[in-house]
Amino acid sequence: MLLDKLIHYLKLDKQEFLFQFNSHPNYPSALAFSDTLNFMGVRNDAYELDKEYWDELPEEFIAIVDNSFSLVKKAGTNYSIYSDKAKTLNKEELHKKSTDFVLLFEKEKVESKTAISYKPFIYAVFAIVAIYSLLNLTWFQTVFNVLSLVGVYISLEIFNQKFGNTSAVIGSICGDTTANQTVNSCNKIITQDKTSILGLKFADFSLIYFVGITVLGLFLPETSFIIKGFTFASVIAIGYSLYIQAFVEKTFCRVCILIISTLAVQLALGIIWFENIHFDVKIALLSLLLWVIAFSVVLYLNNTLQEKETLQKSNAKNLRFKRNFEIFRKQLLEKEKIEFSDNETLFVGNRNAKIHLSIVSNPYCGFCKDAHKIVENLLEKYPENISAQMRFNYSPDPKNEKSTNLISDFVHIYNNKSQQDFLKSVEYWYETKDESKIREKAGTTSNQENLNPLIMMSEENKNAGLNFTPIILINGYQFPDQYDREDIYYFIDELIEDDEI
Repeated sequence: MLLDKLIHYLKLDKQEFLFQFNSHPNYPSALAFSDTLNFMGVRNDAYELDKEYWDELPEEFIAIVDNSFSLVKKAGTNYSIYSDKAKTLNKEELHKKSTDFVLLFEKEKVESKTAISYKPFIYAVFAIVAIYSLLNLTWFQTVFNVLSLVGVYISLEIFNQKFGNTSAVIGSICGDTTANQTVNSCNKIITQDKTSILGLKFADFSLIYFVGITVLGLFLPETSFIIKGFTFASVIAIGYSLYIQAFVEKTFCRVCILIISTLAVQLALGIIWFENIHFDVKIALLSLLLWVIAFSVVLYLNNTLQEKETLQKSNAKNLRFKRNFEIFRKQLLEKEKIEFSDNETLFVGNRNAKIHLSIVSNPYCGFCKDAHKIVENLLEKYPENISAQMRFNYSPDPKNEKSTNLISDFVHIYNNKSQQDFLKSVEYWYETKDESKIREKAGTTSNQENLNPLIMMSEENKNAGLNFTPIILINGYQFPDQYDREDIYYFIDELIEDDEI
C-alpha cells in the first residue's frame, strides 16, 4: 500500500511511518492505520459515517478512497485526494469511490527525527564537476560532463527507488509508476528487470557507467581515447535496452529513453569532437581501476541496502507479534498484582483516571530519566485517563546529605506548587543533575520536609521486590520484562479501553 502523497502532506517520516504501519499486529486494517498516526503524533478518531453527513466534516479528513487510505481536502466544490498520488474528484465521484469510513485528525507538535541526507553532498559534487568543466574544458567537453551528471542523477534515483524510496523526478517523468500501465510504464521496466549479475540489475550498471565516465571526463582530453571507446560500447547497452522494451516487455519506459538519449548524444559528441589521442597504457590501467572501484562500491551499497530491507521486513513481522495487545496483556497480568498502601504521596494526574502508573525510580539512576519522560508524555497526552505516582527509593543516610536535601526539595515543590511544576522539576533534575538548581526552584533554605512517607514508600517498594530502578507498574501490574518501556505507547489506548485491567 503506497501512501506517498498522504505521508508527505502530513509531514511524516515515510520510512518510519511505513515501518510502524507494517509492524502493527492488525496491518493493514483501519485500526493499524489509526494507531500508527497516533504514534507519529497525529491524534485521530475513526467513524463510520453515512455520506449524507459528509458535508458537515472539517476541511480535511482521511477516508478510504479507491481502497487506499487517503487525505481528503475540500477545494471549493471539488475534493483534492492525497494517497499514492494526488488527484481531484467531485462530490459524486468521491462518494462513489469511498467507503463510509472517515478519520478526523489533529496534527500535534512532535520532535521530528532528522535523517541525514546524502543529497546535499551529491549536489555539491555535481556543482564542483560542472564548475571545473566550465573553467577548464572546451564547450563540448563541458556538455559531455554535464550529460554524465544527468546520467548519474537519473541512475541514482532509479537505484534508490529499487529500495522503496520514492523519486519525485522519476515520478514527474514517468507519471504514475505505481500502476501497471501498458504504455510508457517505467514500473514494468525498472522493477521487473530480470538482469542479475552478482545481484546487480541493468539499471545498476547504468549508475556504474555514468560514475566512471564522469570521473574520466574530468581528465579530458587525455582520457578522450578511453571515453570514446566506452561511448562506442554503450551502443550495446542502448540496443539491449531498446530490445527489452520493444520486444520483451512490449512497453517503453520514459526514463530509460532519457538515459538512452543521453548516451546517444554523448556518442555523437565523441565521434564528432573528441580527438583521436593515442592509446595510453597507464590511463587504461587507471580507468580499469576506476571501474573496479565504482563496481565494488555500487555492489557493496546494493548488498547492504538489500540486507537492511530484508531485516526491516523480518523485524516488522516480529513486531506484529510483539505488539499484539492480547500477548502483551497476558504478560502484564502474569505477575501478581502489587497493592500499595500509600497511593497519595507524590501523586499526579486525575484521581479518577482508568490507568494509574507507578514509577519506582532513584534520582541518581541514569536510566530513570527516560522512564520519567515516558510517564510525563503519557500524562500530558492522556490527562483524563492516566494518573501516576513517583515512588522514589530513598533511605536516610547522614553521610549523603545531598540526596536527602534533593528529595526534600522535591517534596517541598510538590506540597507548595502545582503538579506541573513538580513534574518539570523532576525533568529538570535529570537534565542538569545539579542539586543547587533544584533548591533554587524549590525556594527553600535549610528547612527540611517530612520525609517519613518517602521512607515508608521505599520500604513498601523493597517488600514488593522493587529494588532495581526504573520500574513502571500499570494499575499495580509490573510492566513485562519482555518489552521495552517505550512499547507502552503502542498499548496505552487499548489499556485505557480494557475494563478488567
